[in-house]
Amino acid sequence: MILTDVSIKQAIENGEIIIDPYRPDCLGTNSYDVHLGKYLAIYKDEILDAKKHNEIEEIIIPEEGYVLKPGELYLGVTEEYTETHNSVPFLEGKSSVGRLGIDIHATAGKGDVGFCNTWTLEISCTKPVRVYAGMPIGQLIYFMVDGEIHNYYNKKKNAKYTERTIKPVESMMWKNSF
Repeated sequence: MILTDVSIKQAIENGEIIIDPYRPDCLGTNSYDVHLGKYLAIYKDEILDAKKHNEIEEIIIPEEGYVLKPGELYLGVTEEYTETHNSVPFLEGKSSVGRLGIDIHATAGKGDVGFCNTWTLEISCTKPVRVYAGMPIGQLIYFMVDGEIHNYYNKKKNAKYTERTIKPVESMMWKNSF
């Protein structure tokens, strides 16, 4: 089941969902709107290697916006820090963002119960498009879980994305054994 606005608000009041900053006007019928933070990043190397740490170069979005270019992978970040303790958060792009030709995630649209952080976005676009810090970029949808949980994300020993940040985080695939 997907949580409704009433259920999301109740979960926030109970501390089961934390959204910071929380803006009541961003609560939709069954989702919560999140916004693009002021930081973007691009990978420094042309060829990425899954077995090594691929470094990123930080971009601060100026007030006049920043033009995304097709063919480039941008890592973005949400303004909102979130915690989810009893449901599964899914991040989807807003339709108005999709209609500008912007994808906000390549594969990582689902969070785990216990995820506590800002969301790194894997942004690509089909045409050059100017984006702005603070613009609505996506919406969080919360799904109820059924059953007991033993392995919360924020308590896993091998969780790679637990350090609280306001900046996009590069792939940590290289920390896996393969």
